[in-house]
Amino acid sequence: MIRPATSADAAFVFEAARRLASFGPPPWRRAEDIVSAEVRALRAYFEAPPAGARLLVADSDAGSLGFVYLERQQDYFTQAVHAHIGMLVVTEAAAGHGVGSALVKAAEDWAREQGHRTLTLNVFEGNHAARAVYAHLGYAPETLRYVKTL
Repeated sequence: MIRPATSADAAFVFEAARRLASFGPPPWRRAEDIVSAEVRALRAYFEAPPAGARLLVADSDAGSLGFVYLERQQDYFTQAVHAHIGMLVVTEAAAGHGVGSALVKAAEDWAREQGHRTLTLNVFEGNHAARAVYAHLGYAPETLRYVKTL
């Protein structure tokens, strides 16, 4: 079952967010910086959800399995507002069982309900498992961001 998050989900969401750097970030990004930035955004959501944002949680009888954080963004080229997956996390125990795909499909449904025609997301280049899931669901890379540490 996928449902809107409540304040009772905060502890699960903050703990699950630790997996956001489990794939092994690039050498110039510290895993703890990635996690603390994402937890900071999630705390802000629980304190006062931004307009147009939504946090959905996937549950089973055994407990919570993952979450997806959705927000609105503005397209750089067209200036059109679209839906964006800011975070998607599946617990280690639920990985590979279709939970991530179900969360993406719920995100797509939410985006359609909001009247958006596009749903975007970012993924680290080295997160091969997530990239494979997104490609399987019909997502394609649009731009590649290059970084050089000076």
